Amino acid sequence: MYFAKMHGLGNDFIVINNLDGRNIDYSNLARKICDRHFGIGADGLLVVEKSKIADIKMLIFNSDGSQAEMCGNGIRCFAKYVFEKEILKKEKMIIETLAGIMVAELKINNSLVNFVKINMGKPQINNIESIFNLKVDNLNYEINLNEKKFIASTLLMGVPHTIIYTEDIKDDDILIFGPQIEKLDFYPYKTNVNFVKVISNKKIKVKTWERGAGLTLACGTGSCASVVAAYLNGLTNNLVEVELEAGSLFIEYNDDVYMEGPAEFICEGNFFE
Repeated sequence: MYFAKMHGLGNDFIVINNLDGRNIDYSNLARKICDRHFGIGADGLLVVEKSKIADIKMLIFNSDGSQAEMCGNGIRCFAKYVFEKEILKKEKMIIETLAGIMVAELKINNSLVNFVKINMGKPQINNIESIFNLKVDNLNYEINLNEKKFIASTLLMGVPHTIIYTEDIKDDDILIFGPQIEKLDFYPYKTNVNFVKVISNKKIKVKTWERGAGLTLACGTGSCASVVAAYLNGLTNNLVEVELEAGSLFIEYNDDVYMEGPAEFICEGNFFE
């Protein structure tokens, strides 16, 4: 099976083209191909399919085989892939995802995609009982774990996101508390957990424990959700640089949420199933 490996600020993906509609067990493939010891290694699998309602369709599977509705870094990689592979030569493309229709605007230089700006749609802040089963203010509530208190926000940015505000983001804390928060009873379908440090009203730092993938170098939907939550809590402006481990995303919240950032090819090859 021919594949490309790509990354968006270190959040890495295997991309396969299935426009011909082959019968593939994507969940099983994701577990195998994303394994960093026995496969290619990646945070997730992106699949290119035909769409009846948009220019193209993107499917996403986490490294544990679970399917995700949406991925911000993944969709930038996806848009670059379909453009540079001449599957869809449009500088503005309509992409079908399980989270709805997304619009990607590509910034092209010498026939290569340098940056991708995605209209991520509207965040769902109210009426989120399906993902958040706790009768408190979902934008400002407390989580208590092992005698440690966190101030949190939860909203839906295509997928569930919980934002944890902290003065010091430590990987050790993320590895301990990320999986615990992800699986708390009041998140029926689990949640992505974003640890956020507010640097100024124009800049935040984010590290994400991703549902189904673990600690990642970058999370696009998590960056979007973090900016929305920080803005609504009066901590930032609506246009914010999000500092991630391998670079920055630029997020604007103006009714819809807009995310701009890079995507890169790493390698291509054949995967022997």
